[in-house]
Amino acid sequence: MDEILLIGGGGHCRSVVDVIEAENRFKIAGIIDQPQLIGTKVLNYEVIGCDEDLKSLAAKYKNALITVGQIRAPDLRIKLFERVKEAGFILPVIVSPRAYVSSYAKVGEGSIIMHDALVNAGAQVGDNCIINSKSLIEHDSTIGHHCHISTSVTINGGVKVEGKSFIGSGAVTKEYITISECSFVKSGVVIK
Repeated sequence: MDEILLIGGGGHCRSVVDVIEAENRFKIAGIIDQPQLIGTKVLNYEVIGCDEDLKSLAAKYKNALITVGQIRAPDLRIKLFERVKEAGFILPVIVSPRAYVSSYAKVGEGSIIMHDALVNAGAQVGDNCIINSKSLIEHDSTIGHHCHISTSVTINGGVKVEGKSFIGSGAVTKEYITISECSFVKSGVVIK
């Protein structure tokens, strides 16, 4: 079983650990976080290094995933994504066994599809995205790079969510609309 490093040890990381363990495709080799956290644990996994160690760790481990969450802005996730790519890591797509991704959908590198999410036919999810638990990405929708579609969001058919956007928990979109780049959509709203 291939090993994977998780980059960021906060709350989102804990949820990702659960998905990776359920998927049973990768063994978690350790967590990368702040230097002062080296030696501590996130769930059962040790923090084994910090960002400055990425180049040397790439010689030992080939896979990594950005496990820093994204609420207000995607800047840290983007910076880490670029740094991990530059170090030479592969960023696999992670899909919970409790999620459904149509064989007619596309999911970009380093993205994660969390528990009970559904990505329907013709949908496209960009690189380094979080499609969080119980979200629906309906047919022919496009999610740009570096987006976080939060828990229980409904992105209806033909919607385009441009890159670097955050869609809050429980939000629902009208079909065939465009949500502008770097948008921040609050929880529970209807987007028309």
